[in-house]
Amino acid sequence: MSNGSEPTRVQSTKTGDGTIIEWDDSEMESSYANISNVASTREEVSVFFGTNETWKAGEKIVRVKLKHRIVMNPFAAKRLHLLLSNILAEHEKRFGEVRLDPVAAKGGKAAKSAKGANGEPAKKA
Repeated sequence: MSNGSEPTRVQSTKTGDGTIIEWDDSEMESSYANISNVASTREEVSVFFGTNETWKAGEKIVRVKLKHRIVMNPFAAKRLHLLLSNILAEHEKRFGEVRLDPVAAKGGKAAKSAKGANGEPAKKA
């Protein structure tokens, strides 16, 4: 990752058909997210990233500050789904199961009432 003081790194990957993909991180930025949500239409999938700013357990209002929205077509979303599934399976094999809060795992009240970018209810991935 480039932070302005480091030289840009370009890494190459060769695919099975001989195509070379160059990964240029010269404009990449890093940020932290501990919460995400999704919304979709027929043509695109939006993934929202932010941080839960409620730190005291039992608070009645959960404040989430959304910082990034990534919009992609369904094909790119499907590839992301496969990549995340693979990396999480590898992570769990190495470090053990990642357990979610039972409410979050079932798409609890917060997930059901979440609104997408156009004001419609967010759809599950």
